[in-house]
Amino acid sequence: MKKKILIIDDDPAVVDYLTTLFEDNGYAACSAMSAHAGFELAQKERPDLITLDLELPDEWGPRFYRKLSSDKELKNTPVIVISGLSGNKYAVSKAVASLPKPFDRDELLKIVKENID
Repeated sequence: MKKKILIIDDDPAVVDYLTTLFEDNGYAACSAMSAHAGFELAQKERPDLITLDLELPDEWGPRFYRKLSSDKELKNTPVIVISGLSGNKYAVSKAVASLPKPFDRDELLKIVKENID
């Protein structure tokens, strides 16, 4: 069974790129354009990993992460922060990685493989 990655980002171009990148590399991908939709989808889909943008239209990424961490079914899901904000590596201290936009696709895939393969 394919490992599932949930992409939470409000930029459709980023979502499309990540979906294609993950699916081309043997993963299943689903996506949400807001923190609220992302949390609902995470509860329904139980992804193996989540990529998280920090600037979402309805909630700040670190607040979403705290909510995720308080859910007993989701709290151990690895999260990779992908954001255009400077200093993004400090926003979610327990993220398995924090990558700036634009990011290196090979570096991202390496981090994904290290965390869910």
